[in-house]
Amino acid sequence: MPAPIAFYFDFISPYGYFASLRIEDLAARHGRTVDWRPMLLGVAVLKVMGLKPLLDTPLKGDYIRRDVLRHARRHGITLGRDLDAPVGSPLPPARAFCWVKRHRPDLQAAMAHALYHAYWTEGRDLSTPEAVASISLPAGLSSEEVAAGASSEEAATLLRESVTASLAAGIFGSPTTVVDGEPFWGVDRLPDVEAWLASGDW
Repeated sequence: MPAPIAFYFDFISPYGYFASLRIEDLAARHGRTVDWRPMLLGVAVLKVMGLKPLLDTPLKGDYIRRDVLRHARRHGITLGRDLDAPVGSPLPPARAFCWVKRHRPDLQAAMAHALYHAYWTEGRDLSTPEAVASISLPAGLSSEEVAAGASSEEAATLLRESVTASLAAGIFGSPTTVVDGEPFWGVDRLPDVEAWLASGDW
C-alpha cells in the first residue's frame, strides 16, 4: 500500500477547513489514505517565524478577509464564523483531536470534520474542553470521554509532540499536504498535489 498523505492543519485556519473538505476524496482517487496531523499556527507563525497573524498584517489582512469569503462562495461553503470574531484557544479542540486519534484512530477523520464544522460552519467557541464535548460528536464517542480526554495531560503531551514533529518536518502553515516527503502549502496547491500523485513527480 502507498504511504498515507500527511495532512497538517490547525482548526483556527479557514484554509485548513477548506482543504479538509477535499483532502479525503483527493487521496482516495489515488489509492491513498489521510494521516491527519494537527499543528499550531500560534507556535509556527508567531513564535518560530516571528510573524503577525494574517488578519493583523497590514494590507494582507484585508485581502485575506476578501479571499476567504470569495473561496467559500465559489465552492458553496457556508461560514457561520465572523473572521474578526475572537479566535479563542486552539488548544482544547487540538488536544481532543489528538486524544481521539490515539484512542480511536478509526475516528480521526470524523473527529476532524466534526470540530471544523462546529468552529467554521456553526461559529462555535471551542476554547474549553466542555465546549468541545458539546458539539455533534462522531458516533462511538461520548461527550464525557471527549471532555475528559481533552482535559488530560496525555492529550496535552500528544499535542506538544505533534507540534514539535510538525516543526521538525518544516511545516509552517495550515494546510500543508505532504506526499511521500514532498510538501505543498495551501488549499490552492491541492491541484498540484493531485498532479503529483498522478504523475509520480516532476
